[in-house]
Amino acid sequence: MAGMMGKKLGMTNVFDQEGRFIPVTLIEAGPCFVLGARTKEKEGYTAVILGYGEKKSSKVKTPQKKWFDKIKVSPKKIIKEIRVDDPSSCKVGDKVDVSIFKTGDYVDVTGTTIGKGFQGGLKRWHWSGGESGHGSMHHRAPGSIGGSSDPSRVFKGQHMPGHMGAVKKTMQSLEVMGVERDKSLLTVKGSVPGHKGSFLFIRHAKKKKSKRVPGTEEKKDEKTK
Repeated sequence: MAGMMGKKLGMTNVFDQEGRFIPVTLIEAGPCFVLGARTKEKEGYTAVILGYGEKKSSKVKTPQKKWFDKIKVSPKKIIKEIRVDDPSSCKVGDKVDVSIFKTGDYVDVTGTTIGKGFQGGLKRWHWSGGESGHGSMHHRAPGSIGGSSDPSRVFKGQHMPGHMGAVKKTMQSLEVMGVERDKSLLTVKGSVPGHKGSFLFIRHAKKKKSKRVPGTEEKKDEKTK
């Protein structure tokens, strides 16, 4: 399985074998359940439908409730398709847990960033700001946003004050520091998008497939010497 859904529990820190302080994020990864599959013959692509989190039957719409009753799986809060090469190996009702990841793997974590409401340009786009003197009258104002005669308009994409945050973002190549299968707990190095309790999608990293082989750094040092 290429990935799974989870929930952000918060941040803490650990110490590695060399005693270095490392900030980490705790993620409740799964368990997820297989709800169905997409095939090349019928849909034109291959994927597995996963469900995560329990949902009350009273809050499920009738068509979706009938679908859950048909596949004999309790209603799930989050439903997502994950592309796989061979969906035939997964059956409806199969459980996917955090054991698909190992310590030392690299993962890409996707989530929705924390919403910050309406913000000015200095905070939203990191403007340098105007003069700081008492008489400048131009400390945090936007200033000119386009010429009057040429081009006589504001270019599309001009950085302006506005709504900040609450956007989809992916943190790439985060190292897995620990996996606890009995607690469905995944510990990754660094921070991930979203607030505590927000839903995340975790998948194997595209840019880093596995942990660097031990001893390679020492060999490089020997060559440089």
